[in-house]
Amino acid sequence: MMQSKKILLVDDDPDLLELLSIRLTAAGYETVPAESAEAAINYLDISRPHLVISDIQMSGMDGMALFEHIHRHIPTLPVIILTAFGTIPDAVAATQRGIFGYLTKPYNPKILLSQVERAIDLAPAVDTISSKVPAPTWRKAIITRSALMEDLLAKVDRVAQGNASVLLSGESGVGKELFARAIHQASKRCEQPFITINCAAIPEQLLESELFGHAKGAFTGAVREHKGLFQLAEGGSLFLDEIGDMPLLLQAKLLHALQERVIRPVGTAQSIPIDVRIISATHKDLKSEIQAGNFREDLYYRLFVVGLTIPSLAQRGEDIPLLANHFLRVFAEKHQKDINGFSPEAISFLLASSWPGNIRQLMNVIEQSIVMSAVPLISSELIRDAMHKDEEQMISFEEARKQFERDYLVKVLKITAGNVTQAARLAKRNRTEFYKLLQRHQLDFTLYKSLQEKV
Repeated sequence: MMQSKKILLVDDDPDLLELLSIRLTAAGYETVPAESAEAAINYLDISRPHLVISDIQMSGMDGMALFEHIHRHIPTLPVIILTAFGTIPDAVAATQRGIFGYLTKPYNPKILLSQVERAIDLAPAVDTISSKVPAPTWRKAIITRSALMEDLLAKVDRVAQGNASVLLSGESGVGKELFARAIHQASKRCEQPFITINCAAIPEQLLESELFGHAKGAFTGAVREHKGLFQLAEGGSLFLDEIGDMPLLLQAKLLHALQERVIRPVGTAQSIPIDVRIISATHKDLKSEIQAGNFREDLYYRLFVVGLTIPSLAQRGEDIPLLANHFLRVFAEKHQKDINGFSPEAISFLLASSWPGNIRQLMNVIEQSIVMSAVPLISSELIRDAMHKDEEQMISFEEARKQFERDYLVKVLKITAGNVTQAARLAKRNRTEFYKLLQRHQLDFTLYKSLQEKV
């Protein structure tokens, strides 16, 4: 059975909200009602609909302010505005800023359904944070329940359908190769080779031969003809990791290959046509490298047709318990250890850490802890020893800025699936104080109960 498309409806008039919901439900859509823009933002913290339909005039935050929030934080999510006759000029101006469309009240049901269908077809964002529908094969290796990651995966799905070069950026250890592989697997090239090379790991004098190949006798030691990675990746994708470390001389040859869609093996005058999609990655700021004279600007724009930034683990803290338990299962089986889980203190320590090495560091810490554990439960002491540092403490609420405080609360609610008792205990606050914090930030803990994964 095909999953119904989910639409978030926002209107402070309950009767109009119900009428709109009835019409869209009858057309086969799943609707989620929100009686204010603030409630809509609260919902978007934990889930992703396919479309938002919002009234423009509401008490408190209006529809345009809601759109600006969505456009800033979830740019791939389409928004349709409902407007009275007098606000049509504002609505028309809004379409120039990114709103998908607008409808005047009273709206024509046929026009409404036409716009809804078109918006969802053009921007198929999928809510997989709390969905029971199995994830597509291409993204099964990416473990997450983070709204930030879901937005990125929606972009990956869209980008994968074309052939444009993609530049992945992000800190070391965030999983850039995993995303490169996902782009390839989601694309029409998925049946063809996916070839990877770390440009920082191969000596400069060998890198050209690895990429473009060489003829027999091209240099000392070239005893036979050698096919380069471009030829091996023919019809598929070539992932150039740490592209920011590629030597300048080779950058020029790579640029020529991308412009002309041909390569020339070392030691030959033969040009070989290529059909390869380039996915590259770096942890460096390439614009700064360009200014410093270390990276070619023309190559940068060849690689940066589409750019995707992978968030750090600290930005997706709600994924830490999920990833930790996944790595526990993997490494317990690998090392044949009977490990059942983590102590509450160990989970708290994992959540309190900053993870400068990101997922790679988390994976290494979990594996080391499993290897050293003599009991079925991983303790905070084992985690701390593996990280080679003293335990970090959560930043106090009094010291945190307002935005950090709200983000903190959202993460805690996600981690505990809306269980206020567990959330208050994790935040080291009593229930009464915790409820007040939720009210201050207009957070509805009941919305988080749909999350299935728990600590």
